[in-house]
Amino acid sequence: QLQLVESGGGLVQPGGSLRLSCGASGATLKDYVIGWFRQVPGKEREGREGVVCMSRSGDVKYYEESMNGRLTISRDNGKNTVSLQMDGLLPGDTAVYYCAARRQFYGVCTSVRSEYAYWGQGTQVTVSS
Repeated sequence: QLQLVESGGGLVQPGGSLRLSCGASGATLKDYVIGWFRQVPGKEREGREGVVCMSRSGDVKYYEESMNGRLTISRDNGKNTVSLQMDGLLPGDTAVYYCAARRQFYGVCTSVRSEYAYWGQGTQVTVSS
């Protein structure tokens, strides 16, 4: 069974950068759609919200308008990982970030949480001076 583990979070000052990694075991990530979600403190009512997604074909969809132009998602099939580069970080980016995976025939992106069967444990990102 596919297992996911996020890493790379931490404390960073405004304007700084972080590179999050989603490592996989038990299956090959190139066969899955990968989504990044986040839980923003104070928005527990809304739950985890979509940030960005990469389809099996490499198509990328962005869901968090406030982070437009500051995200780069990439696959490293040799390492069986997906990375999320976050630049120009702002205090509003503070959240627990999760990677999630779904496998279906066409492999297209979605931001609907219930359509992702596999989830990592999350990694904390804190942006503060």
